[in-house]
Amino acid sequence: MNNKKIGFIGSGNMAHSLVGGLTSTGVPGKNIWISDPDTDKMTQMASQFGINVTNSNAELVQSVDIVILAVKPQQLAQVCTDIATEVSQSKPLMISIAAGVLSKDIELWLTPENDNTPLALVRCMPNTPALVQSGATALFANTHVSDEQKTLAESILRAAGLTLWLDSESDMDAVTALSGSGPAYLFLVIDAMEKAGVQLGLDEKTAHLLAIQTAFGASKMALESTDSPETLRKKVTSPGGTTEKAIGILQEGQLEALFAKALQGAKARSIELAQILGNH
Repeated sequence: MNNKKIGFIGSGNMAHSLVGGLTSTGVPGKNIWISDPDTDKMTQMASQFGINVTNSNAELVQSVDIVILAVKPQQLAQVCTDIATEVSQSKPLMISIAAGVLSKDIELWLTPENDNTPLALVRCMPNTPALVQSGATALFANTHVSDEQKTLAESILRAAGLTLWLDSESDMDAVTALSGSGPAYLFLVIDAMEKAGVQLGLDEKTAHLLAIQTAFGASKMALESTDSPETLRKKVTSPGGTTEKAIGILQEGQLEALFAKALQGAKARSIELAQILGNH
């Protein structure tokens, strides 16, 4: 991994997080390239991480073994089309972290006309906690990705948190609904708890800190425990106690059914957006 050259097209928050994670785990900055029209942002990253910068996506593709497409989904078609010839010639492993864009569309954009060169492509769905190296990323590899390349892709995304592989790309829509959009659901819950605490008489700072730390602690317990979240909930719900009273009210409000409905809606929208983004 440390002797592989890695290139990022795009220097946004996710690219910044991955570069930071990679360099902190021993990948030399001299082996990392980044390309972006925003020269100021690239200069800042070069100063911070000691990486190489270029304004030419084509030059980047020709200089590295792995190319990470870290641009907005709406920009991906044009970016891929512009580097298709260089990708066909140098045959790097391509990794896309653009949300909602299907592998078949990326493969089409990256393939020059009348060119049958196999393209090794990994599609990823990270979520925003990757920005603090606590993300959850699902990966899907096309049939041209070797086991060695899968290991490389996993190593890169693991710099931003947990990684797991999907056998079917169609599962990416469910992943988007659960973990891709999931942080926003939890932010909503934290915000609701904070506001409720204020209504109960706590000052805003106290309610804010207690809500956030409670969410963090509960997540850490769930991650490190061998018990399921349901079992953990039952263990802290004493019969006739305050927690049982609150949980009962939430369940009377059909909280579980509401979450199921919300995730179904997010999944359906993910499928719709993939169709829209592919029609370029």
